[in-house]
Amino acid sequence: MQSQNRNNINAVITAVGMYTPEKILDNKYFESIVETNDEWIVTRTGIKERRMMENGATSDMAAKACEDLFKTTNVKPEEIDVIIVATVTPDMFFPATACLVQEKIGAKNAWGFDLSAACSGFLFALQTGASLIQGGTYKKVLVVGSDKMSAITDYTDRNTCILFGDAASAVLLEPSTDSNYGIKDSMLFVDGSGKEALNMKAGGSALPASEDTVKQKLHYIFQDGKAVFKVAVKGMADVSYEIMQRNGLKSEDISYLVPHQANLRIIAATAERMGVSQDKVMINIDRYGNTTAATIPLCLTEYYRSGKVKKGDNLILAAFGAGYTWGALYLTWGID
Repeated sequence: MQSQNRNNINAVITAVGMYTPEKILDNKYFESIVETNDEWIVTRTGIKERRMMENGATSDMAAKACEDLFKTTNVKPEEIDVIIVATVTPDMFFPATACLVQEKIGAKNAWGFDLSAACSGFLFALQTGASLIQGGTYKKVLVVGSDKMSAITDYTDRNTCILFGDAASAVLLEPSTDSNYGIKDSMLFVDGSGKEALNMKAGGSALPASEDTVKQKLHYIFQDGKAVFKVAVKGMADVSYEIMQRNGLKSEDISYLVPHQANLRIIAATAERMGVSQDKVMINIDRYGNTTAATIPLCLTEYYRSGKVKKGDNLILAAFGAGYTWGALYLTWGID
């Protein structure tokens, strides 16, 4: 729920960065490996192509996104205090991906950790990073969304393989005493009753890896698409509307809805509930598919760099993911 900012310090996004792998998998590729076609995929999801990381891991993409961010700011890696990596595809269970990123980018004075909230991961990580800034202890927090979804995707399952792509994106949070900018409010939720509809069953302590779990393909994404779609539409749409109501925002006050890029129909339903026109909705699902924790910062980076996002713009970030996890975050853009 709403954070208590006792120090009158706002957490403001001051820099952005991104990385997308070179290899493109278009819908024609999937026509060649599973029973599907371009029209079916585009009509139901809005996806035309997605990227695949062939050589490398989640930490490699995350590091490249951070390096891209550093190119746009005077901040040096050794000035970073905290690194938060939102991911469901860590390089390994431990050490944390954040540790690997810290070494790769040379952030020798930073501590950090991974945050697992599936497609809502970046929102949860952004609010966590903002709280660290608002507490007054930390000045520079890197929040990264990075997922190599191809590592846990079954490319013989036509229901899931068409959906996911690989990417990473990062933002830098810094403190400001100017209340006009920064992260203003968040509403974040989890509901563990959704665990059966969207999960990866094996590999954890409940079902450790074995020859049998591999044979049964239990180390891949499982999704009950119809069940997830139904709750995702309501969850994302309702929380986005509610955060507007709580902050006295009308549709004309919103510059952009920045939705998790899972499905165009879910995105359209969220915009409609908010009363926001489609030209105020950030979209890149057609080019990248669902990159899980990377989708929202990827949109922010692309739209800012193309000149579409301006200082003072009010943004509503919204997501829904496995857990279930969902939420919305309201911020005012603070970069010129």
